[in-house]
Amino acid sequence: MNLVQLMNANGKRRVATRVGDEFRQVKRTRSVLELAHAAIEAKTSIANIVEIRGLGKKLDVAAAYAEGRLLPPIDTHDPAHIHLTGTGLTHLGSAAARDAMHRKIGDAQEETLTDSMKMFRMGLENGKPKKGQTGVQPEWFYKGNGSMLTGPGQPLLSPAFADDAGEEPEIAGIYIIGPDGAPFRIGFALANEFSDHVMERVNYLYLAHSKLRPCSIGPELITGDLPADIRGTSRILRKNKTVWEKPFLSGEDNMSHTIANLEHHHFKYAVFRQPGDIHVHMFGTATLSFADGVKAENGDVFEIEAPAFGLPLRNPLKTEKPSKVKVTAL
Repeated sequence: MNLVQLMNANGKRRVATRVGDEFRQVKRTRSVLELAHAAIEAKTSIANIVEIRGLGKKLDVAAAYAEGRLLPPIDTHDPAHIHLTGTGLTHLGSAAARDAMHRKIGDAQEETLTDSMKMFRMGLENGKPKKGQTGVQPEWFYKGNGSMLTGPGQPLLSPAFADDAGEEPEIAGIYIIGPDGAPFRIGFALANEFSDHVMERVNYLYLAHSKLRPCSIGPELITGDLPADIRGTSRILRKNKTVWEKPFLSGEDNMSHTIANLEHHHFKYAVFRQPGDIHVHMFGTATLSFADGVKAENGDVFEIEAPAFGLPLRNPLKTEKPSKVKVTAL
């Protein structure tokens, strides 16, 4: 089941589900989070809750997208209770781009592995453990809270101090923590895990800085299991012309870790199992325009699409104005 969140022309929230090539309103529902809580309480699936509530009139989601009325497929009234996180070096081939970013010519012999290559090899060897066993933990990073979550069609804001502003086409898992601290997966969505790759390349220890950027997810959230083989396309549009385009692969068939292993190593920390919290966890990529020497410009549009996820995720790049921050002693 594919779900979208949007505002109608009168400014009222709606949730719609895809039925073939069109979208129908889910009756008596204003948010995906509402459906998730109802499913937890009833000990059933979101699909069953939607079936019980029923479908209403057709909604023009394409028009809502064009008019800037689409919302991220998950949100809440208090963005501080949304955690944006992710993992890297999880996809077959992802180490090549990362290694090229960090390797300095002549500073190591060919047989010497960089930290990136070591981490990637660990995933290849034990990222898909046998049933009942725990695999190796992946690289992990923090991106921010829900205040940095951007909806489809909305600008991705790059800070004035940034060295670069680059896309990362990924799949995100979306989760809610139940009343007893148990994590529930709501579904999956396309994600642009927007990052500063120039800053990261300066020194690997700058990875944390480079990830503190907004990200975007959506437009559609798919419930149920993630397809094992996801094939999509990532592109950059400049004045409506494509200046860079490349296919990307995801899903477990194209990964060195299982989704379950990545989920385990995120939710093993009690701080990430606080009742009511929402988690948007991005699973990594192997495709970057930066790795091809492309530099996005202010006003460019990032577009990420994959047939399994329906509508493409589009976001224009916008650079914020410089701001001064003063710390006042109390």
